[in-house]
Amino acid sequence: MDGTLHLLSMNEYSSTREQPIFTTRAHVFQIDPSTKKNWVPASKQAVTVSYFYDSTRNSYRIISVDGSKVIINSTITPNMTFTKTSQKFGQWADSRANTVFGLGFSSEQQLAKFAEKFQEVKEAAKLARDKSQEKTEASSNHSQESGRETPSSTQPSSINGTDDEKACHAGPVEAHLKSENDRLKSAVAQGTTNAKKWETELQTLRDSNARLIDSLEESATNVEQWKKQLAACKEESDHLRIKIAELEAQCEEAEIQKENNAKLSLRLEALKADIQEKDLELENLRKQAEIIPQLMEECESMTQKLQAAELKNQEMGNRMETLQADIGESELKQSMLKSELKKFMDVLDGKIDELHEFRQGLSKLGVDN
Repeated sequence: MDGTLHLLSMNEYSSTREQPIFTTRAHVFQIDPSTKKNWVPASKQAVTVSYFYDSTRNSYRIISVDGSKVIINSTITPNMTFTKTSQKFGQWADSRANTVFGLGFSSEQQLAKFAEKFQEVKEAAKLARDKSQEKTEASSNHSQESGRETPSSTQPSSINGTDDEKACHAGPVEAHLKSENDRLKSAVAQGTTNAKKWETELQTLRDSNARLIDSLEESATNVEQWKKQLAACKEESDHLRIKIAELEAQCEEAEIQKENNAKLSLRLEALKADIQEKDLELENLRKQAEIIPQLMEECESMTQKLQAAELKNQEMGNRMETLQADIGESELKQSMLKSELKKFMDVLDGKIDELHEFRQGLSKLGVDN
């Protein structure tokens, strides 16, 4: 965190000599330092993410600012690698900042462009490092050669040759030493200037660090206040949830009441229809009531006729009883006559048999005679 704050101050100081070479927008994330697995959002919304090139230092950085807060300040080195973990998300590790940055883009094209630019900047950083090493090696070799050549100019003439040869060789050596001396003087002056500049930058960094510490303390105070506000919001949210649940229950009861009202409305319509039918029936009954006196008269006449018919029925019943008694006597007489007739028939049959036997006897007598 402190390294990031120092880089922030350096960025503020050196922003005049850095130029953006590529800019895009993305959601910024950082890896959770405690778990090293989960992503923590560093910005609430999509923010500007830019590549900057420092021509003085020949270096490249990725910088992103959310309001007044720098959330990405990553110097690109040849050892870094940008990895696409999904269609719209990529990440890279920054060992100097001791964290892993993640970017979420709105499209695959933006992610592809950012990854392509990362590779280009990485190659450029590698070339810059190689050139710097070559310059350092060349400067070191040149210094060693100069050190070896300088003592040779102080040897006596007996070794180097005649005085004429010494005069011929002394001119180029003195010129080379003078140029080397001038170069060293300019290097010392440049070093002094750089030292003063670095002292100024260091003082600026210290002041910025102090301001950032104050800001962090103020942020910690604000965090405590935000925690209290969050707790109050949670309580209010729970209260609102309970209220919403009560309102939902009331809404359900209202829906049930609405359904009951609909059913009652249908029932009321049915009752109205029944009442209309009953009114029609009542009207018919009223019309029929008008002919009730006539019907009563007809009913009385029918009653009289019915009474007369009942009298006739009684008379007919008496006659039927008399006839049934006569029939009984007749049946009794018939049964007696039948029994007498049967007896008579039995006697007649006996007489006929006797007559038959008599005839047979007569016929036998005739035959005998």
